[in-house]
Amino acid sequence: MGSYLILAMVAILVLYGIILYNNLVTLKHNVAKAWSNIDVLLKQRNEELPKLVEVCKQYMGFEQETLRQVMEARGRAMGAQQRGDMPALGEAEGALRLGLGNLFAVVEAYPELRASDKFKHLAQRISGLENAIADRREFYNESVNVNNIRIEQFPDAIIARPLGFKPFDLLEFPSQDLKDVDIKALFG
Repeated sequence: MGSYLILAMVAILVLYGIILYNNLVTLKHNVAKAWSNIDVLLKQRNEELPKLVEVCKQYMGFEQETLRQVMEARGRAMGAQQRGDMPALGEAEGALRLGLGNLFAVVEAYPELRASDKFKHLAQRISGLENAIADRREFYNESVNVNNIRIEQFPDAIIARPLGFKPFDLLEFPSQDLKDVDIKALFG
């Protein structure tokens, strides 16, 4: 009778361990899925930016510095994205957002460009992608947070550490992106 009780307890512990392991695997894949959703949107936006810059070049012959900044920031963001370097991606995304803000501020001085259907379409598309990226970033960070908490909590940590479950980095943007935009400085 005692050996059946011990065997039943071992079976329960093994079953519990399997359930914990499967939950940790699910969390890890949720983070990967959340990143994949951001990755798709970043790629779409990165494909649209050169088109926007080309349209702007047709009207903004002497505003090359603003266009160059946007494209350089795009390049840094793409590089960090490909490496999966979340801190560098957050910083590059901040620079890209600042560059786009400057570009849209400069565009105000070009009524023909603002009236261009192609520009309007691309600007709306990029704006929509930016909003979607922000939404997906929130979902990604929540998935990362849940994963990181679970792999540190008892009893999950008993399984997570030996089996190599690792924490993920949050996708954070620089603190200056959280401040209000100084429109006067953009036009000054």
